[in-house]
Amino acid sequence: MTQIKACLFDLDGVVVDTAKYHFIAWKELANELGFDFTEADNERLKGVSRVRSLEILLEIGGIELDEERKEQLAAQKNENYVSYIRKMKPDEILPGVEDFLNQLRKNGILIALGSASKNAPLILKQIGLTHMFDAIIDGNSVSKAKPDPEVFLKGAEALNVKPTDCVVFEDAQAGIEAARNAGMHVIGIGHPDNLKNADFVMPGFEDMNIDKLNFN
Repeated sequence: MTQIKACLFDLDGVVVDTAKYHFIAWKELANELGFDFTEADNERLKGVSRVRSLEILLEIGGIELDEERKEQLAAQKNENYVSYIRKMKPDEILPGVEDFLNQLRKNGILIALGSASKNAPLILKQIGLTHMFDAIIDGNSVSKAKPDPEVFLKGAEALNVKPTDCVVFEDAQAGIEAARNAGMHVIGIGHPDNLKNADFVMPGFEDMNIDKLNFN
């Protein structure tokens, strides 16, 4: 039985749900460009970089722009998004997360964040959780996107633990593959149909406890 020494958490969809703010910011941009952007369209942007997301948005609107204008729009979208997350409050932490983090702390299990978001430190500050993490690896610290394991391997390195002694909590298939590529255990957050290759999948943290971290 593996003795887990560290838990690594993705941010969006695991600790908080900032997807709604991404959607609002993209929708505002689309409306400004003269077309509508729906929640169904938004599904195509999940787990995709900001640059590629903008390209998909422009494809939906049938719009072609030069690189300079694309850079301006990507920056504008991020400014809009950041204006929303600056207003986030602790009550936006997803149910059960804080209780589980406290359980980990009491039992001496290390905690790291492994997120592609460059805004992760701001979000943690807004929701009052920065102090719960022993290491924060975000989009400012990595150059490769999931499913590359870089973000999780850097997390294990920062905590000074072996990858095999870590478990990752992820809500995206690319994140689950990244954890597997890092040689770590992984628990999916969401629906089993959408998350393949996890040790197990759960809808959220309401029923999660430290006893479930025993892996054969």
